[in-house]
Amino acid sequence: MINKVKGILNVLSSLLILLGIILLVPISVAFIQREAIISYYSFIVPSFISFTLGGTSYFFTKENKPTITLTTSMIICALAWIVISIIGAIPFMINLEKGFVDSFFESVSGFTTTGITVFQGLDHMDLSIIFWRSLIQWVGGLGILTFFLFVTFSGEGDIWQLFSAEGHKINSSRPVPNVFQTVKILWMIYGALTLIETLLLFIAGMNVFDALTHSMTSLSTGGFSRYDASIAYFKEAGYNYRAIEYIITFFMLLGGMNFLIHYKVVFDTPKYLIKDLETRKYFKIILSFTVLMLFSSFMAGSNIFSDIEMHFRTTIFQVVSVITTTGFGTQDIGSAFFTSLSKQLFIILMVVGGCVGSTSGGIKVIRITILSKLFRREIRKIRMPARSVAPVLVQQTPISDDEIYRISGLFFGWLLIIIIGSGITALFSDLDAFQSISGMTSAMGNIGPFYFSVDKMASLSPIIKLTYIFGMLAGRLEILPLMVLFNRKAWLK
Repeated sequence: MINKVKGILNVLSSLLILLGIILLVPISVAFIQREAIISYYSFIVPSFISFTLGGTSYFFTKENKPTITLTTSMIICALAWIVISIIGAIPFMINLEKGFVDSFFESVSGFTTTGITVFQGLDHMDLSIIFWRSLIQWVGGLGILTFFLFVTFSGEGDIWQLFSAEGHKINSSRPVPNVFQTVKILWMIYGALTLIETLLLFIAGMNVFDALTHSMTSLSTGGFSRYDASIAYFKEAGYNYRAIEYIITFFMLLGGMNFLIHYKVVFDTPKYLIKDLETRKYFKIILSFTVLMLFSSFMAGSNIFSDIEMHFRTTIFQVVSVITTTGFGTQDIGSAFFTSLSKQLFIILMVVGGCVGSTSGGIKVIRITILSKLFRREIRKIRMPARSVAPVLVQQTPISDDEIYRISGLFFGWLLIIIIGSGITALFSDLDAFQSISGMTSAMGNIGPFYFSVDKMASLSPIIKLTYIFGMLAGRLEILPLMVLFNRKAWLK
């Protein structure tokens, strides 16, 4: 066991050294903006801590190269996200003078691309802190360990198992056999799309800083904004808000898709947009929910035809924002603009989430599709002969029983954590049942919006915030790595 722990620390040491470098990046923003000395300390201190811990750990474990099994990689994955989120919280503690729980909450929300914030007064914060919030979401979008593999490009041994532990969302076929080439391709696409969106938002009227940071947090489906009003700020401030909202909607849509589909569309054929079952279902859900919400508004007495473009733009923006688990807002999903039916539909979208292989949270469209096919199969089997075989097919390919069991178990665990977390929320606050469920579903789905105010979120008990932190990590890592981390037998194997 001692050798196993040393091997785990050896990998974590490299991650900590990389984090130390990343923490120095916002200093350039502080320098350009001529911010106070506290901004420099906010990043130099945690960078020093990260370098020191990483360097010390590496010195004592450099002879202990780990044998990385899937179990070990899950332990490394869970520990890495927790440790990096703790160190990533230090800039908030120093610059904003926030407590540990709130700072840790914000850091976890950033790295997991959840987007729930307990901070107010974003409009007046130092831009280096705003940039840090965007940067951690951008890095967390494709994954901390995936970024580590991309930067180090270390193909030695079986370290590729880290990709399997964190890259659970990318379990479809890879564009190339080599996992490290796959990682490079994914990050190159991710970076290129970020730059394209930045340019388009700049052309639409945003300044360079706003364009960059909002591109980083929309493509990563994170949802952190520079402003308390989120994307609604740009309408209030007189920007070309229609163009801005359509651009962000489009790139949130891309962020919620499997990035391997982007690769196939660009380097093979655009037909993959309609050939891929999950992508087709993804678009159908967005379109059908948008139409249903508009119809619901019409039935509720809203004169949507008086400004059909505004109603369409606002509705599709929020539908895409929620299903991709980005969480940007041009209209509060709890406001009277949306009907009771629409608010219930948003909860469904929170559970569904985006596509496998995307930066989105949620259960994922393909898994919901498989579960629905399983349900229909069970109905068909009632009228079929007892010994008949009725496999669940996805694009004419049978899904194995092991995969169906795994998806069913994951879905049950997902709902169980939401139920427990909602109960804890209701027990330690005065939120009603619907608000409690929305808060924990938002955390577990890595979404952001919920049916109570940011002020209320900031004032919640530390017990609730720690519960949401667990939910955000469990949702991002899809439960299993955290369960393995707290399993004693996993450490002994």
